[in-house]
Amino acid sequence: MQDCASVADEYILPFGTIFLNLLKFIVVPLVIVSIISGVLSMEDIRKVGKIGIRAMVYFTCTTIVAVTLGLVVSTFLTSYFPTINLEGVEAMEIPQITLMDQLVNIFPKNIIEPISSTQMMQVIVIALFFGFAIVHVGEKGKPTKDLIVSLNEVIAKILSYIMAVAPIGVFCMLTPVVAENGPSVLGSYAVLIGVAYLCFVLHALLVYAPCVWVMGGKKPTEFFRKMFPAMLFAYSSDSSVATLPYTMQCTERMGVKKDLGNFVLSLGATVNMDGVAIYLGVTSVFMATCCGMELSMSQYIAIATSATIASIGTPGIPGGSLALMAMVFASAGIPLECVAIAAGIDRIIDMGRTTMSITGDASCAVILQHNEDKSRKSQP
Repeated sequence: MQDCASVADEYILPFGTIFLNLLKFIVVPLVIVSIISGVLSMEDIRKVGKIGIRAMVYFTCTTIVAVTLGLVVSTFLTSYFPTINLEGVEAMEIPQITLMDQLVNIFPKNIIEPISSTQMMQVIVIALFFGFAIVHVGEKGKPTKDLIVSLNEVIAKILSYIMAVAPIGVFCMLTPVVAENGPSVLGSYAVLIGVAYLCFVLHALLVYAPCVWVMGGKKPTEFFRKMFPAMLFAYSSDSSVATLPYTMQCTERMGVKKDLGNFVLSLGATVNMDGVAIYLGVTSVFMATCCGMELSMSQYIAIATSATIASIGTPGIPGGSLALMAMVFASAGIPLECVAIAAGIDRIIDMGRTTMSITGDASCAVILQHNEDKSRKSQP
């Protein structure tokens, strides 16, 4: 076993390292452009008035709950199950500082250092400032907006190149781990998958079901029964956008008007990624445990904040969430090598998180339609 591990480390791992380096190279530009593009889309949301604002509030709140649920459940459960031995992988150094110091350090003192040193929270702040500024300057910001849109396409294409070799890269990263740990790796992966899907089910039952019942006037059993065709297609297709026609049909059967449903569901397919938020929270805790790390409260806050923003800004392209996982890991000092380890089961979990995301979109549409109907009835 040791000989196999040595061969894997010497001749196979380097190719995995190349893939990981490419992933690291694209993360910062991807995060910057994705978040700025997300802010620019808010300009259109502002134009559509209260429906857009209410939808964004709902999506943001459910995303925060989703990542919190993922962190809490995974923290509780991972201590009871075996994990992959990654203690040889060194964690990024995160100084122990006070909450106020951490707040101060979120805001960069220059633009170059956070980008070059992958200080992701500062990178996020930079992107947010640029995004809001482009929106607020109006017509004069149009050339910059066009540039961002163009860059978004270019970076998406670069990411597609990298993800084209992902199966080889992931294989080369996983082979040394399997050689070192043996069959126990499969059991550890099963734990990660199980915890993620448990959180998906809990989020649906504890968040979507009560919201639809209390705020949407629909029985949870009726909601999930009528949403089942869309949920089944989302699970098999692994694409929120491809599932959109099915989601629209299912919500129309629940009384959602076509114009409202089209807007809310299309918006949700872009910015509402509760499944991604859960996955980022669960994977962060799981990989930190594998590396022998004990996460501090400030690291939990960093994971929750970055995962919330990352899930909203997740590009709707293959590998988008995988690339942004590096951003979340970097914010908490979790080794970026763990991204490649998690990539081994990304496709299996992605089916579940896609199902969660479209279900959240539909719950929002049902709730907003119910509120609109109540408003019309109350008018004289």
